[in-house]
Amino acid sequence: MHSNIELIEAADGRSFQAYISKPARPNGHAVIVLQEIFGVTATIRQVADHYAEEGYLALAPDLFWRIEPGVELGHDKAGVARAFEYLQRFDELAGIEDIGRTVEHVRTMEGFHGRVAVIGLCMGGKLAYRAAAKLPIDAAVAFYGVGIEKNLDEAAALQCPLMLHYGDLDRYAPPEAVDLIEAALPAAPRAVLHRYPQADHGFYTRGAAQDADLAHARTQRFLVSVLGVDQ
Repeated sequence: MHSNIELIEAADGRSFQAYISKPARPNGHAVIVLQEIFGVTATIRQVADHYAEEGYLALAPDLFWRIEPGVELGHDKAGVARAFEYLQRFDELAGIEDIGRTVEHVRTMEGFHGRVAVIGLCMGGKLAYRAAAKLPIDAAVAFYGVGIEKNLDEAAALQCPLMLHYGDLDRYAPPEAVDLIEAALPAAPRAVLHRYPQADHGFYTRGAAQDADLAHARTQRFLVSVLGVDQ
C-alpha cells in the first residue's frame, strides 16, 4: 500500500485535493471515504488506508476546499466550534457534485476496473446517503450520518444498496431521528440499518473496539456482496 495526493478537477474548472491510498493487491474496486466535519484528518486517512489494505483503491476528497483547502481540525473546544462553523457554511449540493467528480476521476485511474462504493462518517454519512440517491455509484455506507432525516424524500430515489450504522447514545443522531430514517428506507436488502446499543457518535474511529469491529465486519460483508470478489 502507498499513498499520495492527487488533484481532481471541479465542475467550475478549479481543482481540489484528494488523499489516495493504493492497495498492494488491488481487487479492482474503489472506496471513496467522505470526511467528518473536521476535514480530511489523520483519522480519515487511516480509514482510507484500512480499506486499501483490504484491496480497495481508496480516495478521501477534500470537501471543505471551497472554505479552506486542506483544513484539519482537532476535537478540542476551539476545533469543534470551528468545525461546526464550517458545517454551517458548507454547500451540500456542491459537495455532492465534488463527490461525483471524484467518482469520475476514480474510473480513469490505473488499477480500477470494477465498482465504486462511497463510505461516509458523520457529515460524510449524510452525503453518502444523498450520493446514493443522486450519483452513479454501486454501494453506499453511512456511519452515523447526521441530518438524513431532513432528506427522507430521497429515500425512494436510492440508486444502489445502502447500509447505515448508528449508535443509540448518539446525541447528534438520536434514536427518534434514526426511527424516522429507518421507517423511510426501502426494504432490505436494498437498505439495511444497524444499531449499536452502547455506542456514541464517532464510534467507528474512536469508540469501543467491539462496536467498531462489528460495524466494519458488517461493512466488509456488504461490500463483497454488492461489489463482488476479486476480479
